[in-house]
This record gives sequence, structure tokens and C-alpha cells, in this order.
Amino acid sequence: MSKSMVVMQPQPVMVSRDSDQWGSGICDCCNDVPECCFAYWCLPCFTCIKAKKYGECLCLPLLDFCGIVPPITMSIRVSMRQRYGIKGDMCNDCLLATFCRACVWCQMSREMKARDLQITLVGARNL
Repeated sequence: MSKSMVVMQPQPVMVSRDSDQWGSGICDCCNDVPECCFAYWCLPCFTCIKAKKYGECLCLPLLDFCGIVPPITMSIRVSMRQRYGIKGDMCNDCLLATFCRACVWCQMSREMKARDLQITLVGARNL
């Protein structure tokens, strides 16, 4: 009889010690003045850069500018809430994305900076 060995690869486990709330308020633009000025003076450029950094298509936010409710801003905000475990609801996301678009993008930018996780694989072998 032959014996077989089952080898299982280690699976990444993310442990988050971050809060279930946004790291800064929607109107905390003074926390990062240069970014908020950039968002104020050139929102399309700012949103495209931040969407790319978040892992989405560079030009995706440009679709927001043809409609009343900005679907891309809202969906990235919802996605960010889910990714980081932030409490909230889609109704609030919709209202904020519609009436405070630049502030929403600044808040999301601050959140990405604050929660920038460096992934380290423990027990991984160098090949």
C-alpha cells in the first residue's frame, strides 16, 4: 500500500484591528488640505487617480458626470465600506455621493491612506 500525503497551502488571514467607523468625518478636509485642494480644483483628475489606487479602472469615475446620482462614487464608497468593515447604509452613501461628491472622495482617500495594509505572508518560503 502506498501512503499519500496531503499538503495544504497556508491561507491568508486578515485580522483587522481598525474601527468599524470611518477614520475621519465627511467634512474633515483640514486633515489633508493638499488632497482636498486637489479634489476641489480638479475633481475629475482626483477621482480617477483615487479609483486607480483603489484597484478600479482609471477612467471609471468619469461616468459619474452624466447623471444626477453618481453611480461610481456611490458604488466605490459601498465597496470601501464592505472591504474595511465600516458600518453604514446605501441610503446614506447615495445622499453623500449626490450632494457632497468631493468631500466623499476626500474621505475615501484619507481612509485608504489610514488603512493601507502591508501584506506579509508568514511562513512563506522563498523560491
